[in-house]
Amino acid sequence: MKNWINFPRVEGETSRQAHANFPANTFEREMGKEGFFGPATHFYHRHPPTGWTDFEGPLRPHAFDSTRMVHSGNSPWECKPILQNSDSLVALWTCNVAMDHLVRNADGDQLLFVHNGSGDLYCDFGHLHIRDGDYIVLPRGTMWRLEPFDSEPLELLMVEATGGHFQLPDKGIVGPHAIFDQAMLDVPTIDDQFRTQQSEDEWQVKVKVRQQVSTITFPFNPLDAVGWKGDNLAVRINWRDIRPLMSHRYHLPPSAHTTFVARGFVVCTFTLARSRATPAPSRCPSSTTTTISTS
Repeated sequence: MKNWINFPRVEGETSRQAHANFPANTFEREMGKEGFFGPATHFYHRHPPTGWTDFEGPLRPHAFDSTRMVHSGNSPWECKPILQNSDSLVALWTCNVAMDHLVRNADGDQLLFVHNGSGDLYCDFGHLHIRDGDYIVLPRGTMWRLEPFDSEPLELLMVEATGGHFQLPDKGIVGPHAIFDQAMLDVPTIDDQFRTQQSEDEWQVKVKVRQQVSTITFPFNPLDAVGWKGDNLAVRINWRDIRPLMSHRYHLPPSAHTTFVARGFVVCTFTLARSRATPAPSRCPSSTTTTISTS
């Protein structure tokens, strides 16, 4: 429990409700702690707070256009990093062909978001069909590989919880079943397709630890589990299964759309309300946005 200095005050001209009914001809600026989870103050300025004319020095505003980035290679450890700090690593990777080796992230839990494509995921927990719009959480230490279907490559956003874990957000007074019920989380299965890929052929595992890659060679495929039990799980949820909180009168903060929580950051999904029964497009539409928010 954090004991914040916390006695709200009002000074000068303000709105009574944050994000609504600003004083005439003003622009709101929010300054907060812990992302959207700590104390915050809203200022009302006569000029846009982003109305700069020049930047000098190492600080720069950034806007990333991932469509212009070249990202390929036959291993996710050859990904294109975009952002990185002590808590997270955000990168892009395109899997064009079936991986001929396994990978294991020893630096933290791995989150994959499938922008485009479909295919098969094989991991310690079993086999899972994946498609565009899927989030896949792979616990730290999981061995895995991907096989894209022939129609198109798998285009992935990869988020690492460096030294940490992905968890579900506290949904507060709306209850644990809001946004999505945990019953919607799919888990890989040890099915016939998983058993078929088990072999006595030589396999390599490329392990990333402290952001360096080492290779372990086995005289067999180490994805050879016949069963497992426990609650440290690889799970999958698709954005189409998310039922977002919505309000026509109140500006919901990004934290209201949190899908996963990790140390120092959250992953939010901004999507239109729709049911699973609605016919889905073949690609994730522009109205669906995944955002990484750091504290």
